Amino acid sequence: MRPADQTFPTKAAAERWLTRTEADILDGGWIDPAAGLVALGEYATTWINERPNLRPKTVRLYRYLLRCHLAPLLGSRAVAEIKEPHVRHWRKSLLDSGTSPVTAAKAYRLLKAIMNTAVDDGLIRRNPCRIKGAGQEKSPERPVLTIRQVFHLAGVIDPRYRAFILLAVFASLRWGELAALRRKDIDLSACTVSVVRTLTQLSGGGHVFGPPKSDAGQRTIAFPDLIVDDLTWHLGRFALPGDDALVFTSPTGALLDYDSFRRRVWMKATEAAGLREVHFHDLRHTGNMLTAEAGATLRELMDRMGHSSTRAALVYLHATSQRQRTIADAVGTMTRAALREIDEHSSNPASGTDLARGHESSP
Repeated sequence: MRPADQTFPTKAAAERWLTRTEADILDGGWIDPAAGLVALGEYATTWINERPNLRPKTVRLYRYLLRCHLAPLLGSRAVAEIKEPHVRHWRKSLLDSGTSPVTAAKAYRLLKAIMNTAVDDGLIRRNPCRIKGAGQEKSPERPVLTIRQVFHLAGVIDPRYRAFILLAVFASLRWGELAALRRKDIDLSACTVSVVRTLTQLSGGGHVFGPPKSDAGQRTIAFPDLIVDDLTWHLGRFALPGDDALVFTSPTGALLDYDSFRRRVWMKATEAAGLREVHFHDLRHTGNMLTAEAGATLRELMDRMGHSSTRAALVYLHATSQRQRTIADAVGTMTRAALREIDEHSSNPASGTDLARGHESSP
């Protein structure tokens, strides 16, 4: 037996409410008011712990967002009590406090996913996260290096990492994918690199090898033969023998640590190259742009990048003035070749314009 969640002006109104509630119970649409009294912070913690196959880096991100951006305003509030106005107030408070729009979007997406599960669990009737566009990230455009800048950076960095830089660009690889490569993953004769695992840095210290982010992340990527000599030299100079030996390591032979690499190697090299604002991930971004400008299709870009969705790949297929000029020039080249062929096979050679006019005047 449960009391109604409201009072009624008449007995008839109470009976109508009771009839509707009984119908909801029979249809399976009734929500137990007591079920949603669990605090969001407690429910969200359980939600994170019960997500299957989350990568350590993703778990760290979710826990950080929960601790720093969800819990302060919403953590103690019952899941069933969180309504649309609470979500709007929470998001505005985040942005007003100086939280970046990108971080606010990540926190909103996490809250929305948690509340979707609450709907599935029967704790609430509908998700209160209904702000259009609130989960969309609008990150500032990252720099794209020129070919000259790529090779200048590869030239000023510690020689141990020259091939590391070139492979990041010309195979569009992530940091963790590069750091996990073994000798047997690189085929110099075929100019390919196979990505079958990645290296993840744990929050409490240490590293762990694991599968790529998705099934699409397991892939074989072709790279241009112009970096074969650099890879050959690197393997002969810095990599230990054996198929399972890591291709890239620290000077002591240990696993690469991103924070240490950034502090001791990357920052010095980018400063020497005049590229202080460039992040390591911008190398992959540059490689993706080069691939798109070379004429790769959407499917080819997705395969190369290791993505199963089109969203990220579409970023690199936006129309630029340079790409429009390349396309126009290519169309012009094909047209000239076709017109030359027409002239060569015509008994009375004529210009393309004359041929076009002739077609227009013919019946």
